[in-house]
Amino acid sequence: MKAVGYTKSLPIDAADALVDFEAPKPEPTGRDIRVSVKAISANPVDFKVRKRAAPPAGETKILGYDAAGVVDAVGPDVTMFKPGDEVFYAGSIQRQGTNAEFHLVDERIVGRKPSSLSFAQSAALPLTAITAWELLFDRLSVAPGKSLDPRTLLIMGGAGGVGSILIQLARRLTGLTVVATASRPETIKWCQDLGAHAVIDHSKPLKEQIDALKLPPVALIASLTGTEQHYKALADLIAPQGKLGLIDDPVEFNMSAFKGKAVSVHWESMFTRSSFQTPDMIAQHYLLNDVADLIDKGVLRTTLDKTFGTINAANLKRAHALLESGKSHGKIVLEGW
Repeated sequence: MKAVGYTKSLPIDAADALVDFEAPKPEPTGRDIRVSVKAISANPVDFKVRKRAAPPAGETKILGYDAAGVVDAVGPDVTMFKPGDEVFYAGSIQRQGTNAEFHLVDERIVGRKPSSLSFAQSAALPLTAITAWELLFDRLSVAPGKSLDPRTLLIMGGAGGVGSILIQLARRLTGLTVVATASRPETIKWCQDLGAHAVIDHSKPLKEQIDALKLPPVALIASLTGTEQHYKALADLIAPQGKLGLIDDPVEFNMSAFKGKAVSVHWESMFTRSSFQTPDMIAQHYLLNDVADLIDKGVLRTTLDKTFGTINAANLKRAHALLESGKSHGKIVLEGW
């Protein structure tokens, strides 16, 4: 089968940063399903793994987590899917990735593809939808429901992949006031179109902008990017007894900045359940099915922004380069072989 991978951790402009190669078609066992991959999307975790985790000598690592495709074969213990089913999912960081014609994934982290979306539109969603959903409802403990919630949620980096879903979830499924940050005209408009009540500029002092809005207290913050740069300002503006959730990798992050206000700090990683085979791992199956239902009902929309052509090394290098630049918004998708 065709696949895209890497053998060494190299800068993305290096000729062999990502390479096309042929790999054996994997065989499903246990609760694995084999998916014929139709479309994938690129995420920051792809380039982070490429830069930090060199494969063992002689091996080629296949990246990629988001995928939409058709079930091709199933393992003997599979009960929820059959060949021919259309699915979407974000795979495990412990296994070979989705940048391959055929991919093995545990059925417990797979959902049905939204029937109203194409494979490309669907591939934009799983990793960011899972992350945003778990962050909002599991980590920050927001109760779903449209009754008025007298708090403001501040989303740092609202135009990114996770922010683009989180704005929608918070605005359409909760009674929170939603404020996102963005710094360019196109990303500000993107956040507004997704439903943010207000958008502020994270390149300028934050507290003054929040105070000027005269909104309910910022009791919840989702720090999706730039936590190292902004956490002291966030500690200054967050309400006492608030909650901070973060997903990025700050080199410097001193939680004592939040102690005086008794703020709780919550990490979110959507790979935790699959990496540790947690008893509630199947929650991601149900979560993705709920997302598919919300998409098909018109409550949520895909966050696909750019399509970079067929799935190959050259196009994936373009996707990695744009993600590494920090200038993307929404999701980048590749489709077909």
